[in-house]
Amino acid sequence: MTGVPASAAGGSGAPGAQGTKPVRGGKLGVAAVNEASLWNIANLLTMVRLLLVPAFVMLMLAEGGYDPAWRSLAWASFAIAMITDLFDGHLARTYNLVTDFGKIADPIADKAIMGAALICLSALGDLPWWVTGVILGRELGITLLRFWVIRYGVIPASRGGKLKTLTQGVAVGMYILALTGPLATLRFWVMAVAVALTVGTGLDYVKQAVVLRRRGRASEKAAATEKPSDEGSGGESSPHAGSQDAGSNGRSPDELALEEGAAARRAADGRTAGEEPER
Repeated sequence: MTGVPASAAGGSGAPGAQGTKPVRGGKLGVAAVNEASLWNIANLLTMVRLLLVPAFVMLMLAEGGYDPAWRSLAWASFAIAMITDLFDGHLARTYNLVTDFGKIADPIADKAIMGAALICLSALGDLPWWVTGVILGRELGITLLRFWVIRYGVIPASRGGKLKTLTQGVAVGMYILALTGPLATLRFWVMAVAVALTVGTGLDYVKQAVVLRRRGRASEKAAATEKPSDEGSGGESSPHAGSQDAGSNGRSPDELALEEGAAARRAADGRTAGEEPER
């Protein structure tokens, strides 16, 4: 049996109790639930990716930056960084290993390895600087955009954004390798697709951010408009408060009914005593 004890999964403590959800991954899942700390496997992979950034730069620029052997080693380190990016996110979500460190370090590691590769390629003359500027400018702009609308909500990652990341990784990886002939031509077109996706998804994120901010501000205005009307009613929550009219002097329907009943009894008493009821 690879099930997780209820105490580890946050259940009621009784085997098979309702609400107890076994953690995927057997023993690894148990360890993840018990120790979702800074030193979990997802964060370790993120740290490895951060350490690969300076290693990649040294390998990329070794021997003037044009030695095929050193470029192959640089490609290997870049590929490892890209693969660990896939695994650390999957592990964090599957085994509930999300930490504050991971939320901050993971996007930094992603942008650091990609930025280092683009800058090195442009510095060596293999990639135009405007391509590097477009890609890095888009990443920085989207990050600032997320902070701009963070009080109103979160812009989710789209399929186009994920495809953009994959295409960028493939294109940059092909440029890191010392390719010639048809492969060198192919990498040009792959990079062209990556740039197009970069611009297209960036514009889509801007549109989502504007809509999200507009809706958030509209909701705030609506809430601010309703609040004074609530305060003007004296904060009463009685279900009869809205049914009072100007002639009732603030009295509830129940109080009015009691007064009418008392008046009817007085009139009846007056008739009994021989008095003429008012008409």
